[in-house]
Amino acid sequence: MILVAGSSNLDFVVRAHHIPAPGETVLGRDFKTFPGGKGANQAVACARSGGAPTTLLTAMGTDSFATPIEESLKDASVALEIVRITDQPTGTAFICVSEDAENAITVAPGANLLLLEQHLPKLHDVSHLLMQLEIPLSTVAAYAQSARHQGVGVVLNAAPAQALPYDLLSSVDVLVVNEGELVTVTGGHDGTVVECLERYELANVSCIVVTLGHRGCCARVNGQLMFQTSFPVTPVDTTAAGDTFCGALVAALSQGVEMRQALALACAAGALACTRPGAQSSIPQKAEIAAFLAQQSLETPEAVNALAAYCGLPTGNYP
Repeated sequence: MILVAGSSNLDFVVRAHHIPAPGETVLGRDFKTFPGGKGANQAVACARSGGAPTTLLTAMGTDSFATPIEESLKDASVALEIVRITDQPTGTAFICVSEDAENAITVAPGANLLLLEQHLPKLHDVSHLLMQLEIPLSTVAAYAQSARHQGVGVVLNAAPAQALPYDLLSSVDVLVVNEGELVTVTGGHDGTVVECLERYELANVSCIVVTLGHRGCCARVNGQLMFQTSFPVTPVDTTAAGDTFCGALVAALSQGVEMRQALALACAAGALACTRPGAQSSIPQKAEIAAFLAQQSLETPEAVNALAAYCGLPTGNYP
């Protein structure tokens, strides 16, 4: 079983021609609310995209915002461990989506900030603990250390980006970041993806996965570099694409899938999520991912080498 410990938010989404610049007012078009939050999204992805038994540990308020989130999670067959907070609202996120499918997000954490160390349940039958950074960093660190001591694999998606203490990184088995988050985790160092992966701050993390948006992803696993090119789609909304990637990846790893295949599954899941609006509503089913992959052409050495070169390896030096 996978335990996801993280945030639950209700997303308020408005579509507009472009994302407003500072001080600019933009006339939007349609407006909808969607269940979201990185923790809840990744739990849905574990269960729906990966077909893995999944429980979400999360904090919510007693307000009406919690109801659609709970319903969405139950519809995805995610078991719930809810810490109910009476004096804080359920978390919310305010999202502007542009015509080219990019987004800008502001989160009001609310109850998520009161998911604390003492709320972690016993980890019997849990193979992987998956976390993000929309709950207190002290909670994330405590949960990671407890899981490590109990022999549970710890997966951390370091988003939203912030510097991470060495003690936390030393308790993480798989770290998932995008390019910007990788730079933040390594103390703001400039350089290629490969150069950032070699930074001292990440020395004790045996597996680091870097998502590269429309390019695909790369990973360093026990010192070995792996590259997975992207799958072409026409994007509608990129919200939760990264969360879908994380959930699908951890579900595959929990089922014994080797890393190369897990990266392909995760990239395919994330690509499909970009073709639909919303967060949890965009996350594809496991069967959809399999059908999508069956229609894809095999990776060419030229494409893989181009991705490796983008990440900082000399052209033609991979594999």
